[in-house]
Amino acid sequence: MGSRMHPLTQIAPSILTADFGRLAAEVAAAEAGGADLIHLDVMDGRFVPNITFGPGVVAAVRAATKLPLDVHLMIEEPERHIDAFAQAGATGITIHLESTRHLHRAVQKIVEAGCQAGVALNPASPIESLREISPFVDLVLVMSVNPGYGGQQFIETSTSKLRRVRKLLDEFNPTCDLEVDGGVGAHNIGDVVRNGANIIVVGSAVYNDEGSVAENLAQLRQAMTVR
Repeated sequence: MGSRMHPLTQIAPSILTADFGRLAAEVAAAEAGGADLIHLDVMDGRFVPNITFGPGVVAAVRAATKLPLDVHLMIEEPERHIDAFAQAGATGITIHLESTRHLHRAVQKIVEAGCQAGVALNPASPIESLREISPFVDLVLVMSVNPGYGGQQFIETSTSKLRRVRKLLDEFNPTCDLEVDGGVGAHNIGDVVRNGANIIVVGSAVYNDEGSVAENLAQLRQAMTVR
């Protein structure tokens, strides 16, 4: 399979680097600027070293936007909290392969809660571990940094990993979305799209002091289409 561009490439700003003192305004700015989804990174201080927020913040973001909410659970035993995040307004819930002993059961629980189900791969997670679960999910997330903090540098081998994951998905679940998260900006967004990603999580490339949210999103869209 050659590299390709998915027909529905979407940009998902992560609120991790937004100003939490004015979170509703930051989310509204992303929606007005043309974002396709809002990405919410939930961390528990156990699965990853950082702690962020829980269902209450997801509910606050839900009240601030009509966009789909892409909730990424970087937490141990995520099955214990799936219902709470679904009730808070999550559109999709993504969990990590290594975060639960019974991955298929946890994925089923996400679906039963009325959400799209995703699984995430850490930088060192082998893509072969996706093979059995891939027919049951709507999304696969490739982490291109080590999960836990925003503003990290993109791990260069991630573009090859995206290409290999897309090939596996084309075999087992061709309609599955392929998301990438970590260190993506105008300098490399074209590469990740060409290697198969169709949902691009961007944090500090959107929420920064160098331009408005709308200007930064427009710059990313332009860079995404440059061959």
